[in-house]
Amino acid sequence: QVQLVESGGGLVQAGNSLRLSCAASGRDLSSYAVGWFRQAPGEERLFVASISKSGINVNYADSVKGRFAIARDSAENTVSLQINSLEFEDTAVYYCAAASTIYPDQTYRVRSRYTYWGQGTQVTVSS
Repeated sequence: QVQLVESGGGLVQAGNSLRLSCAASGRDLSSYAVGWFRQAPGEERLFVASISKSGINVNYADSVKGRFAIARDSAENTVSLQINSLEFEDTAVYYCAAASTIYPDQTYRVRSRYTYWGQGTQVTVSS
């Protein structure tokens, strides 16, 4: 069993950058595919990005591709989400999740594929 904690959120101005971090305890994050999701008020939780166990395969939602980057830091047992050129529409609670089940397609874009979830970190973008 792994416990996940997100950090790095806050109030930021549009156009700036932010780096979120997903820290794990109890297990090595390299044992899991890891995803980032976000949820705005009154809306469903949506896929943002994912990274495979090896760190080689990454996937992004069309809305964030080119601005967001997901990466592993095995030494720190974390997975980060770098957010550049922040827009108002990026405002949401951001969650990281770990998938313990092996899937042949290695995409991990669906919430049901994840076993463990963090509590989330708030990102608020102002003008």
